[in-house]
Amino acid sequence: MCDAISSPSTQTMFLVTLLLLAAASCVFCQTELTQQGSMTVQPGQPLTLSCKVSGYSLTDTSYCTNWVRQPAGKALEWFGEICGSGNTYYSDKLKNKFSVSRDTSSSTVTLTGQNLQAEDTAVYYCARRSQ
Repeated sequence: MCDAISSPSTQTMFLVTLLLLAAASCVFCQTELTQQGSMTVQPGQPLTLSCKVSGYSLTDTSYCTNWVRQPAGKALEWFGEICGSGNTYYSDKLKNKFSVSRDTSSSTVTLTGQNLQAEDTAVYYCARRSQ
């Protein structure tokens, strides 16, 4: 049985099959969310971050675009999202500090933060979630 696996034609077929599977899976790899570079905001000042999406529509009710943050040395923290329906949802802890909006014509989701303090220092990420 092992002799069949080591034959050149079987190895070639296996390699071709792997390459075809890899090529087929790339069809599903076309979603991108792109954020701007790093920025610093002084305490008490507003924050605006944008997330340009491609590979799905912001009005597609199958998806929500989320915002999460990760303070240094701590776990990721989800705090808001906007769904294809246009509905927004926020964590109770941060709902009065952040708002999420979208511009469907430019495929951009925007995070706005107010009255940020030192404890809001973190890396902020946008991410897509399937409903």
